Amino acid sequence: MRHIYSRRLTAMALFTLASLAPQLSQACATCGCTLNSDAAAGFLPRTGWSFNLEYTYINQNALRHGSGTASAADVVNNPTTGELEQFTKNHYLNLGITYGFNPDWNLSLIVPYVRRDHGSFTDQTSAPFDPSQTDPANLSESHSSSIGDMKVLLRYQGFLPNHNAGVVAGIKLPTGSDSATNFSSGPSAGQPLDTSLQAGTGSTDLILGAYYYQALSQNWDGFANFTTQFAVAERLEQPGNNFRPGNQNNLSLGLRYITHSIWTPQLQLNLTHKSADQGALADDQDTAGTVAYLSPGVNIQFNPQLSAYAFVQKPIASQLQGYQIFPRWTATLGMHYAL
Repeated sequence: MRHIYSRRLTAMALFTLASLAPQLSQACATCGCTLNSDAAAGFLPRTGWSFNLEYTYINQNALRHGSGTASAADVVNNPTTGELEQFTKNHYLNLGITYGFNPDWNLSLIVPYVRRDHGSFTDQTSAPFDPSQTDPANLSESHSSSIGDMKVLLRYQGFLPNHNAGVVAGIKLPTGSDSATNFSSGPSAGQPLDTSLQAGTGSTDLILGAYYYQALSQNWDGFANFTTQFAVAERLEQPGNNFRPGNQNNLSLGLRYITHSIWTPQLQLNLTHKSADQGALADDQDTAGTVAYLSPGVNIQFNPQLSAYAFVQKPIASQLQGYQIFPRWTATLGMHYAL
């Protein structure tokens, strides 16, 4: 019985942490993956080292406004809109390293590597809209690969005997570049990419959260958690050259079906709200919004030390400020190993 409970607690902890960590980098209001397992065993009541390696793919290629779709003409003919974006393909490879001091306390370091390809019709979008403005010859593209903004997270989960409730406090460090990437081709070649599309935001952010998970019946477990992230210091702070990323709040609810000893189907509902970026370098018209995602996935437990997981995240409702390119779906694959 103890072994079965321990296995279920391990899978539940992996599942819960999958929705705890906020976005590693933001290229629009709420387009990043809110399901992120950087330190996948962070809630486990165990001591020692554990490691998590995760890959997330986010392809932003759907133009949206408010709660619906938008067209290129809508963007160009809007006097408050900046550039007409065509796509942003994001690849995140995240390494999470966690050390448990005892069953109550653990500390995690999260190191992201970001590869991003972006395309915009930056210099060819004067109103009124003309279809020739979206010719391939008018497309400016950028390609970058670099370390992003690292996170350090401290968790306490000693409130209850089963260690199934906890709080987290952490910091996001400005380790990723906020200005290194320029457009490499097209009419805007050589010009810097928008700050919100760089590998780092240039800000130091505070992260706070709380979580709770519990058996709901013989076959089902459930969880709820909330996190908030907000900048407390900015590297870009000079007048006319300043940038502050918008605050972000995430609420996640989830269920998992626990009848099988090896694989565990899971379903999450992820709600996220982000306020607008601020500053002279910010696109304050097109970077705020609220989105709901439905995220089915599965966890596979190979042995007590090694597990893997896979999730697909599908946006099911949104209310976006301005015009933003948005993913139709995202995918996350990960592997966790505990010493």
